[in-house]
Amino acid sequence: MIPDNSTELFSTSTTNALLERLSPGSVLVSMNKLPGSFSNFTYLVDAQDRNGLDFRLVIRSYAVFGDYDRGEKARREYKSYEILQKHAIPAPKALFLDQTGEILGSPGIVTSYMPGKLDMSPSTPLKWAREMAKVLAQIHSVPYNPAEHDFLLDANQEVSWFIHSGIVPDYMEAHPLGKQVWQTVHDLFPRLQKKQDCLVHVDYWPGNILWENDSISAIVDWEEAAFGDPAIDVAYCRMNMLLEDLPQAADEFIKTYERETGQAIGNLAFWELAAAARPMLDPEGWEIVESPRRDRFAQFIEQALDGCRSAQ
Repeated sequence: MIPDNSTELFSTSTTNALLERLSPGSVLVSMNKLPGSFSNFTYLVDAQDRNGLDFRLVIRSYAVFGDYDRGEKARREYKSYEILQKHAIPAPKALFLDQTGEILGSPGIVTSYMPGKLDMSPSTPLKWAREMAKVLAQIHSVPYNPAEHDFLLDANQEVSWFIHSGIVPDYMEAHPLGKQVWQTVHDLFPRLQKKQDCLVHVDYWPGNILWENDSISAIVDWEEAAFGDPAIDVAYCRMNMLLEDLPQAADEFIKTYERETGQAIGNLAFWELAAAARPMLDPEGWEIVESPRRDRFAQFIEQALDGCRSAQ
């Protein structure tokens, strides 16, 4: 009897059907749910092929979240991995797309397993920051083809989602600086400095980066892959570093990224304000309700507001 440690979303029979599709004659050994974000479900599958060789797969499906089309989300992440593989970006290999849920029972994808671990408390923060900056610059250098990349979201619109209703959300009203953040982003967005758009991860932070032997082995979680201002990824990653009290690493991240790309980062303060809306949406989850993280977050916002004023 194969132990089924997943939820009812993926039964043993479902996984066996998938394995038969991908590797006829293979046998399921185990299936375990992996830690993931609230918007997806990820499972590690260990199996043996018909010749007795072990292999691993990762199955990823998507929770009902807002008004997102889960089939489109599956297609977007799958196609993103195809593009990343083509350009030698460290990421899982796309193996199977189930956009309708015909095999998996819910829209999802299957990828290769990538070895590595998260590194949220680096022993060498500056080296850690440099590696992340170099890979991000590599991601942002991927050539854009409108016909080939039609699956990507509009990054600028996605990240500024909180201003499009024209009303300050309650969760931003609840933060002492929330209304000021909203108003600044709302007023500046139409006049934002036009930058060379590129492939944007949208959720680029240490929690989506796997490491092996002090090098990045994979960037994961591409369900929100988009096309837009590269400063979006820089701002979000930098905010996470500052919340973790790694200011020197955050500075090194910026310096290395600019050195790798050969240009200064435009619109950074603006996108830092936009990034600040995410912790406001879930202050307890982001642990910004108490000091010292609350103070770091406020300082991050104040500095971004100053940067936006200086840029005007």
